Amino acid sequence: QMCIRDRYTEVTLPTLGKILLARSEKGLCIVNFQNGTSHEQKPESTWKLVQDLETDPILSEAKNQLLEYATGKRKKFDLELDLNGTEFEKIVWEAVLKIPYGKTTSYGQIAKQIKRGTARSVGSANGANPICICVPCHRVIGADGNLRGYAGGLSPVSYTHLTLP
Repeated sequence: QMCIRDRYTEVTLPTLGKILLARSEKGLCIVNFQNGTSHEQKPESTWKLVQDLETDPILSEAKNQLLEYATGKRKKFDLELDLNGTEFEKIVWEAVLKIPYGKTTSYGQIAKQIKRGTARSVGSANGANPICICVPCHRVIGADGNLRGYAGGLSPVSYTHLTLP
């Protein structure tokens, strides 16, 4: 079933830059870097802009936890997430959510762990992750230990946030 995104805000956080946050009734469903890459998502006309975060506990808590993470005060998120994707993507994202802070794993290792797909299909699912950082897709790397195509972009400026575990 589709995530009905109905409210959003944009925040600017240290080391992470400008981020779009969107939510549904069930929880946070988008954390997207607003850095000019092809992966940048724009709010849809039907979404309501939340200017006063105090009126929206889901977006307010997401901003607070992302700020704590960006400043080294948080290692694990405790947010209600509304994962919106195919069944396979959701299985991959659930596996990615289990990667501990400060650790990495490979696409192939996730495919073996979930007993489905290939490194390539896991990479595609990881790349489709709509909730960057909270679902730590940056902790999944190539078998050679190098970062592969990343939705946040791999320019030197946007690479900074990838140094966060």
